[in-house]
Amino acid sequence: MLNCEQLGFLALPPYLPSHCSNNKCGYSYIWRINKYHSPLIFASSSSAPSVSGSGDEYSEQLVGVVTKKKKRIIAGIDQDELVDPKLLADLDSTFCEFKGVQIHHKIYDAVSQPQNSLQNQTVSDQIKKLGFPMILLHGFGASVFSWKQVMKPLAEVTGSKVLAFDRPAFGLTSRINLSSHRFAGAGDARPLNPYSMAFSVLATLYFMGLLNAEKAILVGHSAGSLVAVNTYFEAPERVAALILVAPAIFAPLTTPKSVKENQSGQDNQTKEDNSSITKNPIFGLYKLLSKISKHIAEAITQMTKGMIVMLNSLYRKFLSAILRSSLAIMLVRMAIDKFGTAAVRSAWYDPKLVSEHVLSGYTRPLRTNDWDRALVEYTAALLLDEESKTKPSLSQRLHEISCPVLIVTGDTDRIVPSWNAERLSRAIPGASFEVIKQCGHLPHEEKVEEFISIVENFLGKLVGDSTEQHLQSVM
Repeated sequence: MLNCEQLGFLALPPYLPSHCSNNKCGYSYIWRINKYHSPLIFASSSSAPSVSGSGDEYSEQLVGVVTKKKKRIIAGIDQDELVDPKLLADLDSTFCEFKGVQIHHKIYDAVSQPQNSLQNQTVSDQIKKLGFPMILLHGFGASVFSWKQVMKPLAEVTGSKVLAFDRPAFGLTSRINLSSHRFAGAGDARPLNPYSMAFSVLATLYFMGLLNAEKAILVGHSAGSLVAVNTYFEAPERVAALILVAPAIFAPLTTPKSVKENQSGQDNQTKEDNSSITKNPIFGLYKLLSKISKHIAEAITQMTKGMIVMLNSLYRKFLSAILRSSLAIMLVRMAIDKFGTAAVRSAWYDPKLVSEHVLSGYTRPLRTNDWDRALVEYTAALLLDEESKTKPSLSQRLHEISCPVLIVTGDTDRIVPSWNAERLSRAIPGASFEVIKQCGHLPHEEKVEEFISIVENFLGKLVGDSTEQHLQSVM
């Protein structure tokens, strides 16, 4: 027969075991009787007082029997004390509203700062001829914090403004609940998802306008490189140059080749072949059968397309429901708790060099309200991107980039291998490629001086190229 300990601590009064009537199990039981017939609560005799008198007397005794709520800790952050992102901002933080989203950003202006040395002033004066500010685009899981060490040096090198902003779902930019958020332009059939790539591209162009810049140099790290390149294709006339750091862009296996000349020759040959076929007496019957077969094939194709569209729609709805479920949020929390700080350490060449200050900078956004739901929405927007299906893949368009491009990678990048970055440089016409030794996925954090030197040399070449083009135009 089961005793109280085996049954547990919660039971309804009608189901009180008869063998416990004389407290043979060593447990005292207490309950409070009211009009709702509250459940019987068992407590250990070592901690609970003995039962005597009316139920009202025991209610006071039960106050002391309180179970502490277990804290929810994720990556060292107490999830019961989440706050508005603005409360976590630094003194130099700025917020602006774009399409209903409060975007956190920082700006460093070299013009308003004194030059540190004559050498820096000379270099800055040379490169300043370009007159282009920089916009820094962080990678997945990062934020403006990732650019903290290089914003001032980059501003001194360019002699212009350098701006970095947190994309939605990251940093201190507000987390939007899509179910309750009123989008700007809500009258549109399909409002813009703030967690989509399209939103990040438009936000980048918005910050160009905020800097009063006709053109800007875009610096993208890891997944931020995708935003930089997509912004270029959206408005190539506004991008002066691209600097891609450890770019998370899949490089094509082969470089596309032009086939226009071959196509023209094939068209002429086809016309000659057709003229000879029409002289054949059997061609009339062949042509009729071909038309019938074509119509049948078109009918089957349309039916197949309809089925594919229907199945794809059902699949997308199912996937969307799964991604936006409580289960997905729980999985995101578990993943961040288990791999969050480990991923930061593995991004460095020497994980032992990752300080608590760096880890704190990366985990601070986990203190913001709805950070977990925002990451789920970001993932859903990435996987359910409708716009990407209507355009050629990015790897197929890399050869169309005509602005100056610099690609920088670490030789020991465990997240995006350096060989992919090297192959990417071959796919972009005229791209410069630089490898930093003993460096991982974060060159701008691990090897600040080398990174700045590489960028400075690249910008110096731009000055030389622009001067040469100007002389050629004059002559």
